[in-house]
Amino acid sequence: QVQLVESGGRLVQAGGSLRLSCVASGRSFSSYAMGWFRQAPGKEREFVAAINWSGGNTYYADSVKGRFTISRDNAKNTVYLQMNSLRPEDTALYYCARATHGIAWRASGYAYWGQGTQVTVSS
Repeated sequence: QVQLVESGGRLVQAGGSLRLSCVASGRSFSSYAMGWFRQAPGKEREFVAAINWSGGNTYYADSVKGRFTISRDNAKNTVYLQMNSLRPEDTALYYCARATHGIAWRASGYAYWGQGTQVTVSS
Protein backbone atom coordinates (compact mmCIF):
# COMPACT_ATOMS: atom_id res chain seq x y z
CA GLN A 1 0.00 0.00 0.00
CA VAL A 2 1.34 3.42 -0.97
CA GLN A 3 0.89 6.35 1.37
CA LEU A 4 1.84 9.93 0.62
CA VAL A 5 2.23 12.50 3.38
CA GLU A 6 2.66 16.18 2.53
CA SER A 7 4.07 18.83 4.83
CA GLY A 8 5.37 22.37 4.76
CA GLY A 9 2.25 24.37 4.07
CA ARG A 10 1.53 27.44 6.17
CA LEU A 11 0.52 31.10 6.07
CA VAL A 12 3.03 33.28 4.24
CA GLN A 13 3.06 36.84 2.92
CA ALA A 14 2.97 37.60 -0.77
CA GLY A 15 6.45 37.50 -2.24
CA GLY A 16 7.58 34.89 0.26
CA SER A 17 8.77 31.33 -0.24
CA LEU A 18 7.81 27.87 0.97
CA ARG A 19 9.10 24.38 0.38
CA LEU A 20 6.59 21.57 0.42
CA SER A 21 7.66 17.98 1.00
CA CYS A 22 5.92 14.72 0.26
CA VAL A 23 7.19 11.47 1.72
CA ALA A 24 6.06 8.22 0.12
CA SER A 25 5.87 4.88 1.86
CA GLY A 26 6.50 1.59 0.14
CA ARG A 27 9.07 0.46 -2.33
CA SER A 28 9.47 1.39 -5.97
CA PHE A 29 9.19 5.15 -5.37
CA SER A 30 12.02 5.72 -7.81
CA SER A 31 10.12 3.88 -10.56
CA TYR A 32 7.27 6.38 -10.86
CA ALA A 33 6.70 9.94 -11.90
CA MET A 34 5.36 12.24 -9.20
CA GLY A 35 3.21 15.33 -9.38
CA TRP A 36 1.87 18.25 -7.39
CA PHE A 37 -1.67 19.52 -7.76
CA ARG A 38 -3.63 22.18 -5.93
CA GLN A 39 -7.24 23.01 -5.24
CA ALA A 40 -8.56 26.37 -4.12
CA PRO A 41 -12.00 26.74 -2.51
CA GLY A 42 -14.73 26.57 -5.11
CA LYS A 43 -12.33 25.57 -7.88
CA GLU A 44 -11.33 22.34 -9.54
CA ARG A 45 -8.09 20.59 -8.73
CA GLU A 46 -5.38 21.81 -11.08
CA PHE A 47 -1.99 20.57 -12.17
CA VAL A 48 1.01 22.40 -10.74
CA ALA A 49 4.15 20.42 -11.57
CA ALA A 50 5.41 16.94 -12.36
CA ILE A 51 8.73 15.14 -12.40
CA ASN A 52 9.76 11.91 -14.03
CA TRP A 53 11.22 8.92 -12.18
CA SER A 54 14.83 10.09 -12.35
CA GLY A 55 14.25 13.79 -11.88
CA GLY A 56 15.65 14.49 -15.31
CA ASN A 57 12.41 15.86 -16.74
CA THR A 58 10.10 18.35 -15.13
CA TYR A 59 6.91 20.09 -16.27
CA TYR A 60 5.04 23.05 -14.90
CA ALA A 61 1.73 24.81 -15.25
CA ASP A 62 2.14 28.16 -16.96
CA SER A 63 0.86 29.90 -13.84
CA VAL A 64 3.84 28.72 -11.76
CA LYS A 65 6.59 28.44 -14.36
CA GLY A 66 9.67 30.35 -13.29
CA ARG A 67 8.49 30.58 -9.66
CA PHE A 68 8.08 26.94 -8.56
CA THR A 69 10.59 24.09 -8.78
CA ILE A 70 9.81 20.41 -8.37
CA SER A 71 12.56 18.01 -7.35
CA ARG A 72 12.94 14.57 -5.82
CA ASP A 73 15.30 12.57 -3.66
CA ASN A 74 14.78 8.90 -4.43
CA ALA A 75 17.03 7.82 -1.56
CA LYS A 76 14.58 9.52 0.81
CA ASN A 77 11.37 8.62 -1.05
CA THR A 78 10.59 12.33 -1.09
CA VAL A 79 9.41 14.83 -3.66
CA TYR A 80 9.65 18.58 -3.07
CA LEU A 81 7.98 21.71 -4.37
CA GLN A 82 9.98 24.88 -3.87
CA MET A 83 7.65 27.86 -4.22
CA ASN A 84 9.08 31.35 -4.60
CA SER A 85 7.49 34.74 -5.26
CA LEU A 86 4.22 33.49 -3.86
CA ARG A 87 1.02 35.28 -4.78
CA PRO A 88 -2.40 35.35 -3.12
CA GLU A 89 -3.76 33.33 -6.05
CA ASP A 90 -1.41 30.49 -5.06
CA THR A 91 -3.56 29.95 -1.96
CA ALA A 92 -4.83 26.37 -2.08
CA LEU A 93 -4.64 22.90 -0.65
CA TYR A 94 -1.59 21.30 -2.26
CA TYR A 95 -1.56 17.57 -2.99
CA CYS A 96 1.23 15.30 -4.09
CA ALA A 97 0.44 12.25 -6.18
CA ARG A 98 2.17 9.20 -7.62
CA ALA A 99 1.64 8.60 -11.30
CA THR A 100 0.11 5.41 -12.62
CA HIS A 101 2.90 5.12 -15.13
CA GLY A 102 4.89 7.96 -16.67
CA ILE A 103 4.64 11.68 -16.21
CA ALA A 104 1.15 13.12 -16.58
CA TRP A 105 -0.63 16.43 -16.53
CA ARG A 106 -4.11 15.19 -15.69
CA ALA A 107 -5.29 13.96 -12.32
CA SER A 108 -6.52 10.78 -14.01
CA GLY A 109 -2.89 9.87 -14.61
CA TYR A 110 -2.20 9.49 -10.89
CA ALA A 111 -3.07 6.48 -8.79
CA TYR A 112 -2.20 7.58 -5.27
CA TRP A 113 -2.83 10.87 -3.51
CA GLY A 114 -1.86 12.46 -0.24
CA GLN A 115 -4.23 14.31 2.07
CA GLY A 116 -2.86 17.72 1.17
CA THR A 117 -1.13 20.58 2.93
CA GLN A 118 -2.64 24.07 3.12
CA VAL A 119 -0.79 27.03 1.65
CA THR A 120 -2.23 30.46 2.36
CA VAL A 121 -0.66 33.57 0.86
CA SER A 122 -1.69 36.88 2.34
CA SER A 123 -1.57 40.12 0.39
